[in-house]
This record gives sequence, structure tokens and C-alpha cells, in this order.
Amino acid sequence: MTAVEAAALLPMLLPSWMDPDELIKSFGAYALWGVAFIVFAECGLFAILPGDSLLFTVGLLTATGAIPYNLAFVCIVLTIAAVLGNMSGYAIGRKIGPPLFRPRSGLRGKIFKQSHVDKTHIFLERYGNRALILARFVPIVRTFVTLVAGVGKMNFRHFITYTAIGGVL
Repeated sequence: MTAVEAAALLPMLLPSWMDPDELIKSFGAYALWGVAFIVFAECGLFAILPGDSLLFTVGLLTATGAIPYNLAFVCIVLTIAAVLGNMSGYAIGRKIGPPLFRPRSGLRGKIFKQSHVDKTHIFLERYGNRALILARFVPIVRTFVTLVAGVGKMNFRHFITYTAIGGVL
């Protein structure tokens, strides 16, 4: 199957709300800001959205003039959206982590154990900087690593430094 044939099948495989072109068209004149919100949501609110393909599409539309902003400005806006999304995910993890991992009986006590948080904290101390940077390039992992960093109480200064490096890259 050629790339052209595969591209022709894409609309049939994805729901319309996952099609980057359709999403961007639905935002109209506010395309950049709509994409910035999707990047924010994907990075911090645990939404499974087509962020990567949107970035490529926005880049192409910006280069052709369909999105009327300078490419450097677009990159800055989307990087800020990604980092703010990560900060939101971290804050949510910090907030829900303690009550979620209190000792309980039943299924909740078996899945959400304090020992898991302790292991996460040790992992983040050892590999957190690399994990945050590399997670930016793994679609579903990027969504949850910020929550895990918050639950594991990763040092916020380290978190923001490495999540910003990953966002810029």
C-alpha cells in the first residue's frame, strides 16, 4: 500500500473529531488557539487527542499562510500550552494523590497502594528528568507522566525544568 492510498483510508479509520484537518477547520479563525487548548488538554487533563498530528498540520498550515501567524509565534504558543498542561497534570496529581492512596480495603486498596507511590517517588528521584523529557515523544505516556510526577511528589523545580525542556524539544 502506498502512502497516498494509506492517506485516503485515514478518514475512514478515524472518527471525524480525531481528524486533524477537520479539527482545525472546526476552529475557524481561532485555529491556533483551539489547537493550543487541545495540546494543553492532552498534556495535563488526560485527554486522548491527536496532538502530534495537529502539530504537523498546524506547521503546514502556518507555512502556507492558512494560519495567519508567524511560525515562531505558533511554536511559542504551543510550547506554552504544553508546559501549562503539564503543570495542570502535576497539580492534579498532587491534589488527588494523597486521598487516593490512603489505606483502604477492597479493590481500591489493592490497586492504589502507598507502596506504589513510594516506588514512584524512588523512580522519579532516579530517572525523573529523563522520564519527563522522553515522555514528550510517547503519545499516551506524555498524558500520564505529569500525573505520576504529582502523585510521586517530584520536586516542582525539577519537574518544571525538565518538562519545559521536553516541551521545547
